Amino acid sequence: MRLDDIPHICEIEQEAFTTPWSAGAFHNELTSNHFAHYTVMMVDGVIAGYGGMWLIMDEAHVTNIAISGRFRGRKLGVSLVHQLQSKARSLGAVRMTLEVRASNYVAQRLYDKMGFQYAGVRKGYYTDNNEDAIIMWADLPDTNQPA
Repeated sequence: MRLDDIPHICEIEQEAFTTPWSAGAFHNELTSNHFAHYTVMMVDGVIAGYGGMWLIMDEAHVTNIAISGRFRGRKLGVSLVHQLQSKARSLGAVRMTLEVRASNYVAQRLYDKMGFQYAGVRKGYYTDNNEDAIIMWADLPDTNQPA
């Protein structure tokens, strides 16, 4: 992700989340947070989605991931999660975690298919409606080891 991607990312944020991140938040992530790693997914020259994570020691924490509405239903979320997992592993992470809204069953199923397992609940995590977050963790396969 580059700074000039931020307006497009913010459009997807507005579409995907009830409490979207601001352009300033993304600018700060890209310029000031040395733990942050963000990527965009391009389809036919258009940003179709993006994902971000913080890498702290040997753990990656997914901060956000979204696919533009016009590109949903094409299994791009699977590709984007794979991309984040691969990047995290290449940077030395052995585990990855994320939070997902308790009501977001579509995302929970996707993460489950991607090897994430339920690990707990953060009560009232989402400030817009006090909804709980489901905490999920996944071990990242060692890409240097034969399958």
